[in-house]
Amino acid sequence: MADIFEKLIKNYGPIGQHRERAHGYFAFPKLEGEIHSRMKFRGKEKIVWSLNNYLGLANHPEIRKVDAEAAQQWGLAYPMGARMMSGNSNLHEQLEKELAEFEMKEDAILMNFGYQGIMSAIDAVCGRHDVIVYDAESHACIIDGLRLHPGHRYVFKHNDVEDCEKQLQRASALIEKQGAGGILVITEGVFGMAGDQGRLKEICDLKAKYEFRLLVDDAHGFGTLGKTGAGAGEEQGCQDGIDLYFSTFAKSMASIGAFLAGPRVIIDYIRYNIRSQIFAKSLPMPIVVGNLKRLEMLRTMPELKEKLWSNALKLQNGLKERGFDIGKTDSPVTPVYMKGGVEEATAMVMDLRENYNIFASIVVYPVIPKGHIIYRLIPSAAHTDADIEETLTAFSETKAKLDAGAYKVEAIPDMANA
Repeated sequence: MADIFEKLIKNYGPIGQHRERAHGYFAFPKLEGEIHSRMKFRGKEKIVWSLNNYLGLANHPEIRKVDAEAAQQWGLAYPMGARMMSGNSNLHEQLEKELAEFEMKEDAILMNFGYQGIMSAIDAVCGRHDVIVYDAESHACIIDGLRLHPGHRYVFKHNDVEDCEKQLQRASALIEKQGAGGILVITEGVFGMAGDQGRLKEICDLKAKYEFRLLVDDAHGFGTLGKTGAGAGEEQGCQDGIDLYFSTFAKSMASIGAFLAGPRVIIDYIRYNIRSQIFAKSLPMPIVVGNLKRLEMLRTMPELKEKLWSNALKLQNGLKERGFDIGKTDSPVTPVYMKGGVEEATAMVMDLRENYNIFASIVVYPVIPKGHIIYRLIPSAAHTDADIEETLTAFSETKAKLDAGAYKVEAIPDMANA
């Protein structure tokens, strides 16, 4: 019998294999200072494009004040215990009520984290006879939720409504054959890697032909899309067709936690059956109070979303004018597609950080195919015109170096912490 640890030591995985050169720089970097568009990395100021602080609330003075006062009043322990047992409060319920109203749903349930929240929601809703139909580019949290599902699941090509319909036909035939179960379709409001919106309206229209319920993960759409900021469903005019609307507080609200909104009877069922909340400590009161303030600002300060979009369009249009491929994004998420290997990508990142003072995250193999590089830039309301112009210049110059072969190296640069 082998030691279970033996295989882990022999193979650290496709990313972990680079840890001795990458740790603390390309992986697990440490940004320091107050959260803003410019922060310090290894003691030097950088323009940061890697934070999901869409509305610039992370370090907003009103938010800082409310967070501090709530911590002073309540401490970080209260309430103790899970919501069902001893961890409930009027303020937790108030936040749920306000979120439901904002999303035009009957009820909502708070969750401690987005990742575990949607996993557990899928587990609570779907039984072994049910069939899940989902988009091929769904986030890892959805894929991990699918792993918990004991029944069948069918994947459709990314944003391909015709293929979604084919999978609905397969799912419907299976359910008819087995004589039990229902269908849950899962997609995203905004796909966080490419920035394209899910085709929610067209999927909702399929309800005229097929019987299914729709769960939408709108982590990147909540607060950034729609007239009021209610998300991709509002943006596309199909919020009523979304049966379960999910989002996290970790993006537009720059906080911790998540929520699921939908019909009151279904949310109540989930409230009494969602394992990740029944068996976990309640969100601490300062987080709840802080999220109430963030939601208030999201609702009452449309200028935050307007500034976000002004910055996003300046960045995206500037990149396109300079010949960069940013794909089909129709959200603030700004991917920049390039060609090159992992070694070239890391050498380019190092040049951007060390010589241009730009901190941007890259995506390489195995997340995407070999020979491809994606920079994933996240504009926010906190960025300035100067931030954007300096970044555009830096990208133009480093792209020219990449095309000229200046970043061809045999191994990723050794930039690990000493």
